[in-house]
Amino acid sequence: MDTDASLPGFLRAQEERSTRSLSLPVIDAVVNRRSVRRFLSTPVPLEIVREILSVAARAPSGTNFQPWHVHVVTGAARADLSQAVTKAAAEGRRSDEYAYAPTSPMEPYLSRRRKVGFDLYKLYGIARDDYAARKQAMLRNFEFFGAPVGLFFTMERHLLLGSWLDCGMFMQNVMIVARAFGLETCAQQAWCEYGGIVHEQLAIPNTHIVLSGMALGHADPDEPANTLVSDRVGIDDFTVFHP
Repeated sequence: MDTDASLPGFLRAQEERSTRSLSLPVIDAVVNRRSVRRFLSTPVPLEIVREILSVAARAPSGTNFQPWHVHVVTGAARADLSQAVTKAAAEGRRSDEYAYAPTSPMEPYLSRRRKVGFDLYKLYGIARDDYAARKQAMLRNFEFFGAPVGLFFTMERHLLLGSWLDCGMFMQNVMIVARAFGLETCAQQAWCEYGGIVHEQLAIPNTHIVLSGMALGHADPDEPANTLVSDRVGIDDFTVFHP
């Protein structure tokens, strides 16, 4: 068999996993992906993390730049980072890595952001005007929502917008491929609001920009927030067909 050299572990191990299906249909993997906000403490073997990243690295990139870099945090490194960023967030010491969205987004983006936020708070059991509880819910980001594995995606700062697209496709692959292993994720740009601390804790050079964090683990089936299905507009709202 002609085997892609970049996937040896994944291909070699497939026949050994008779009890776990790695053939999750692609459409199901995409449509049923969720941003999970409560994970079980069940460990995730680093071998599985390596395989997910290895498969995800087949993402396309312009002229094969492959601009993505990943920092995987577990154990003490995860705990130390969570403690440092949670403390900074509680004290309001932001150090934004970049501006993710306009300060005052226009419609329809503002309404979409508000709705998903209100829907999430409702599942949390938090009233709209309970700002203290909302802040506490936000701080759960920096515990990776309980996930045992945290991922941070970076790229070199001198690269341009095309590489941002490439890294986004790589991240999407990670989120989809993880589901073939019975795992779920939550992409967490919130970490980038405290980018300076992430750089310091993980010794990420300033020549790299932190694009996003991500929680990885087994979803808690009893968490109401994990039932959230965010709205999607129909294709006629974002597509123009040119016959």
